[in-house]
Amino acid sequence: MIETTRGLGFVRTMRPELLLALDQGTTSSKALVMDHEGTVLGRAQHELPASYPSPGWVEQDPEAIWQGQLAAATEALGNAGITSRDLAGIGVSNQRETTVVWDRATGEPVSPAIVWQDRRTAPLIGKWVEAGLGDTITRITGLVADPYFSASKIRWILDNVPEARERAEAGNLAFGTVDSWLLFRLTGGSVHATDVTNASRTMLYDTSRLEWSAELLQAFRIPASLLPEVRDTVAHFGDTDPSLLGRSIPIYALAGDQHASLFGQACFEPGMAKCTYGTGCFMVQNTGAIRKASPDRLLSTLAWSLPGRFGGVSYALEGSVFVAGSAVQWLRDGLGLIREASEVNDLAGSVSDSGGVWFVPAFAGLGAPHWDPHARGAILGLTRGSTAGHVARAALEGIALQVADVFNVLAGAGGHAPIEIRADGGGARSSLLMQLQADSLGVPVVRSATDEATAMGAAFLAGLGAGVFRGLDEVGALWQAAETFEPRISDSRREEWIDRWHDAVSRAAAWESPG
Repeated sequence: MIETTRGLGFVRTMRPELLLALDQGTTSSKALVMDHEGTVLGRAQHELPASYPSPGWVEQDPEAIWQGQLAAATEALGNAGITSRDLAGIGVSNQRETTVVWDRATGEPVSPAIVWQDRRTAPLIGKWVEAGLGDTITRITGLVADPYFSASKIRWILDNVPEARERAEAGNLAFGTVDSWLLFRLTGGSVHATDVTNASRTMLYDTSRLEWSAELLQAFRIPASLLPEVRDTVAHFGDTDPSLLGRSIPIYALAGDQHASLFGQACFEPGMAKCTYGTGCFMVQNTGAIRKASPDRLLSTLAWSLPGRFGGVSYALEGSVFVAGSAVQWLRDGLGLIREASEVNDLAGSVSDSGGVWFVPAFAGLGAPHWDPHARGAILGLTRGSTAGHVARAALEGIALQVADVFNVLAGAGGHAPIEIRADGGGARSSLLMQLQADSLGVPVVRSATDEATAMGAAFLAGLGAGVFRGLDEVGALWQAAETFEPRISDSRREEWIDRWHDAVSRAAAWESPG
């Protein structure tokens, strides 16, 4: 195809129409190559390990994050049978809140990355709340005060890594969520930036004014010099170092993984919602151009910010469930009940119900709407008749019921309940989980034709920036449903089920001492 076209800030002839999406997640780094019709031409994936040096601590090696993502990108190009010359641009999606601090001059991280699941800063968050900052945090950021977000992780690094505070105050260190870290490495250290979606997850960003909050930076004692420049989700973030992939490739999109998934699921209209089933579960509902107050401690966040001709700023409400797929991993690695994660479906399907067993997978505390960092996992209702099948089914029910808690808050928020949920992620492959989810929600669950909506969203966003797509209508036309799961239980049975679940949750709540 030969024509002259304009992307964001440049003119190209002999226009390539292929897009490379980098999807850096909690447990793996993925990459895929997509064409302008949404067809995936090649993909690759590298597992990413984590370490747990103390109870509640979760860390990763920033260098492993970078090297795994670069390897996945290189392999995806090879698997697609193309070179970097065929690419119109790159989009990046990433695990959010995970915190990296590095030396601006050398690019050397000062510590391991502190992963979003890490709970070490719960006492610090408690002190901030006691000091009256809880309402201020919610007013400015739309978030709740919780160790989940980046701010307390940054503060921990400044307070506990030798010389970190002195180096930061001298302007020698840079903070970034994983998108910023990858962008820095992709551009050979020339760009320190992020987008509004990732900035909105730091607990430092004013999501109404769209700027870093001087008030919170001062309250948390975090130097502003650490912070990246914030840009739209679709922007020209720079070009890759030509030594990495064969030539310089423009980077046109950065987006936190759940925001990219919302976009990949084509939830462009207010009221539309999706749920991604990965390491955790994340239900996100598009709320349009106005930031809405978060009902019952859901998060009010930025969905994305696009150039004006594509619609500008959109907001969202989000409920974050910390443990979903990782509960299945625990059945495999911790208990040895299954050899592969996919075996949980047959094991759970070997029984008709959970046999009175309840599994509250609060390994990293409870997220929305409970926000209890001191909760811990619990298996309740065991008898001598309980089997591995009952435990496995209770684990799947525990995932679905956590999501139901989030959905029911949305349903009670002024009549804005979604009429359906679009589902993606690895867990969405489980038909049993999807049916349990529809039963617990009371609305249809629509499984996307792709379980890689996050990477697809990153590619779609980059395609807008590169001029591969002319508008949201073109992107939305590419979305396809694979299967719809309708609720099969009565309202009274659903209410009884959820009431009993809340009883189980109350037993796991506030288990660990705040001290």
